[in-house]
Amino acid sequence: MHHETITADDGEQLHVHLSGSGIPILLMHGWTANHAAWSPLVAPLSQHYRLLRPDARGHGGHPLTVNHEPDVKRLARDIINLLDHFEIERIAAVGHSMGALTLWQCIRDFGGERFSHLAFIDQSPKLMTDDMWHMGIYGDFDSARAQRFIDDLDADFVEAVLRLIAFGLNDKARETYLRNSSGWRAAREALRNINPHSAIAIWRSLVAGDYRDVLATIDAPTLLAYGTSSNFYPREAAQFVASRIPKARLSFYEGADHGPHLLQPDRFAGELIALLNG
Repeated sequence: MHHETITADDGEQLHVHLSGSGIPILLMHGWTANHAAWSPLVAPLSQHYRLLRPDARGHGGHPLTVNHEPDVKRLARDIINLLDHFEIERIAAVGHSMGALTLWQCIRDFGGERFSHLAFIDQSPKLMTDDMWHMGIYGDFDSARAQRFIDDLDADFVEAVLRLIAFGLNDKARETYLRNSSGWRAAREALRNINPHSAIAIWRSLVAGDYRDVLATIDAPTLLAYGTSSNFYPREAAQFVASRIPKARLSFYEGADHGPHLLQPDRFAGELIALLNG
């Protein structure tokens, strides 16, 4: 396992962790996370595959020097820069949360030809809700609520992020947050390494996105992994995504929150390997 730094086409430094050998798999983490979020999957996957785990720009504790307000379009372009740097023509790609949104943006902007297989983990194609769309965050995250969250981020970035996770659809998350369990204390410390200004800029672009039209254009075999106790999305969001992607296989993880692949990493690795072998 080793770390490499590459230069994006705008001059920003991008950071990626590499492990294993063989057919490459790109693992894209969620908002305010970093490459280490995939640690439970490294052992079961790196035995068979070459894993590329980038830190999305603005994440991983790497200061930005070129663009201090990146958006999801820039993150999507970074994927292409990464593949070009390593001379990878086609790759299997897995996106969790923001990682899924970034992959959908990449497919919108550059097409899906670079992706042999895809996996999306617990993500709705549209975060903000309205009168015609109730499958975004909480099923009730309209423009007014979205703006209140931005205000909360400006006031206290760390606690705003934690409350977004805690006070959603998962009652256990709420209970453990209120008693300040060790997991929440660790998350609080990790979030202190995030630059709020850059993270908020990325969040604004994520919450403004709508990728419902992208789903039908995906023609790669696709795994969908969703938790039945997701912090953010109702079961119907998973079913909507599955109904729109032609070659999708939907897998529900009973009792899992927003990170079903972390609750059952061996199961997820097995399902991903089955997808690739299929």
